[in-house]
Amino acid sequence: MMSAPTLPPSLSYLQQFSLAGQVALITGSVRGLGWEIARAMAASGAHVLINGRNAAAAEAAAQGLREAGLDASALPFDVADEAGMRAAFAEIDARRGRLDILVNNVGARNRKTLRELELTEIRELIDTDLVAGIMLAKLAAERMLRQGGGRLIAITSVVGELARAGDAVYPAAKQGLTGMMRALAAEFGPAGITSNAIAPGTFATETNAAMVADPAVGPRLAARNPMGRWGQPHEIAGAAVFLASPAASFINGQVLAVDGGLSVQF
Repeated sequence: MMSAPTLPPSLSYLQQFSLAGQVALITGSVRGLGWEIARAMAASGAHVLINGRNAAAAEAAAQGLREAGLDASALPFDVADEAGMRAAFAEIDARRGRLDILVNNVGARNRKTLRELELTEIRELIDTDLVAGIMLAKLAAERMLRQGGGRLIAITSVVGELARAGDAVYPAAKQGLTGMMRALAAEFGPAGITSNAIAPGTFATETNAAMVADPAVGPRLAARNPMGRWGQPHEIAGAAVFLASPAASFINGQVLAVDGGLSVQF
């Protein structure tokens, strides 16, 4: 006989999106999509750890959140530096005693064709976009297992499923990251850790500013989207807060495309 479904928690629906009391690490959160995710999670009640390679920039971003009445601190390290990464997680243990949310947001892209890429460049992309994400998830999961739960979120890309000429390595790394998150969902789900991915489409971030401003490229990419425009960076935040919140407690191993419909139109 099947058991009866458990009753929902005694929280209002809006309260189920609260991150109060949570500690969240968002890599690459000094600017762009990472910054918007960090700001939204802080506004939802979490203490956010602002990450970037530049310590001064990370501290300035955290200070900006604190001045807005939010809870944040800087945690600068390079995701490609294993020793630095391990030291940062040890610092989380010492300063916070827990980690509830990891958003693996850092990514690198090299828009050369495969014939133009050198092996060192290929390895650099894979190390930053995939290997670092695996290591981050490992270190975060070790802490979440001790706590009895947590949220692992990876920022992948719709190009993990789509393809175009002259961009082979980045989609391969992002698709690998998606596969990892699904595997982690199966491995850590029994321990109360959910693992999901967010796949952004074309967003008007600082990194893409030149393409957005290009009179030929910007309108062409906007026209490919059913909504006829680029995404604004703040539009990524709701998906991240949702997947990190109690409202998403039974969502595991999924990829949420935040792309205005780009990935469904041909």
